[in-house]
Amino acid sequence: MPPAVLNPQDDYVLLSTGGGATPMAGGAAFWAQPAAALDALGQGWLVAEFAVDADWPNWEMHPAADELVYLLAGTATLLLDGPGGVQAVPLQAPGLVVVPRGVWHTAQVAGPCRFLHITMGAGTETRPA
Repeated sequence: MPPAVLNPQDDYVLLSTGGGATPMAGGAAFWAQPAAALDALGQGWLVAEFAVDADWPNWEMHPAADELVYLLAGTATLLLDGPGGVQAVPLQAPGLVVVPRGVWHTAQVAGPCRFLHITMGAGTETRPA
């Protein structure tokens, strides 16, 4: 049987530290899971695509691992709040930034954008932008 074809805008994939890849429903269905389930899933690498047309409403920080933020389409500025203050990283698709673990980050967009994120979400924290 051939593998399932996934729509990355609707389906996420969890890459386990043991080498497995598990497709799962993305978007609201994923984020509506109980906190304990999300924390357990955060032990692996989540691959997720997001379409946005407005600035991210929150800052986020991932203490367990670095995050890959790949801008697939559009133009954005990734803001990284590190020890030296906020650094603005301009991005034009295709562009990829590795956000170091423990660094607060958010994005401002110049119109519709599509992002692909690969992150180990265990312990993720957020604060309003």
